[in-house]
Amino acid sequence: MLQLSIIKEHKEEVIKLLAIKNFSKTEILDTLIQLDDQRKSTQKDLDEQLFEANKMAKEIGILYKSGKAAEANDLKQKTAELKQSSKELSDKLESIQKELNELILEVPNLPHPSVPKGKSSEDNEILSEEGNIPPLHEGAKPHWDLAKEFDIIDFDLGNKVTGAGFPFYKNKGARLQRALINFFLDEAREMGYAEYQTPLFVNEASAYGTGQLPDKEGQMYYIGEDNLYLIPTAEVPLTNIYRDSIVKESDLPIKITAYSNCFRREAGSYGKDVRGLNRLHQFDKVEIVQVQHPDKSYETLEEMRNYVARFASQIRTSF
Repeated sequence: MLQLSIIKEHKEEVIKLLAIKNFSKTEILDTLIQLDDQRKSTQKDLDEQLFEANKMAKEIGILYKSGKAAEANDLKQKTAELKQSSKELSDKLESIQKELNELILEVPNLPHPSVPKGKSSEDNEILSEEGNIPPLHEGAKPHWDLAKEFDIIDFDLGNKVTGAGFPFYKNKGARLQRALINFFLDEAREMGYAEYQTPLFVNEASAYGTGQLPDKEGQMYYIGEDNLYLIPTAEVPLTNIYRDSIVKESDLPIKITAYSNCFRREAGSYGKDVRGLNRLHQFDKVEIVQVQHPDKSYETLEEMRNYVARFASQIRTSF
């Protein structure tokens, strides 16, 4: 979530960077600035009235002790009026803050200036490739046919028991899945990542904390009776460990890893024609997360990318 101070102090730069994400609702920024000004003004008025009310309360006590009951009663009337006025200001402040919180969630985080502007995957820039993509020989079979032939993944059985996007892994397929999970977790621990086993459900605050809410709500499985969401990746509970926390710079980097089942509704038409393992509602994933100083973010990203590329190379050469 963007800080209001960044929007107010660097508005034109924010607009420029948001354009990379094709965000054109720049009027929201002006509304946010106006609301923040109203919030500060209302807070100032409220603080002044509360100060005045406290001051009067002390004076009332002194007047009563001095036998000046009439003057004390007059002040009590004024404090009652201040109390009512303060209540109205407090309600107004709460309303402004709520509107601010809801509106700022509509503003995306800023991309890095190097990110290319685009509207589809065709506009993406390829920064690096690992390994060589082998040419497919004539008569090559797709993975869903191979999975059925070797009886390692059963999509039809998953569809029968649950629905499309929930396959059964069988025999060597189940063993391979388990082996890969253990392999990645073991390697992550060797690289200094602390292993966690996370909940598969998170609350609303956590879903907001990692940006699933408000705009990706339709992509998540929701348990209405408990107001909980099934996680789309272990990154969500891992990251929320540090939500509303202040981390000491001396503790950085914090490196954590977890395996979890992941759940995504994939609502809408996107990917509806994709077959096999390419778009599932439930899948397995080992996540690595680092909490790092912002000045080292891209250095850390490259470190993590090289780390994963090394594993991919190990897996390719083992088959």
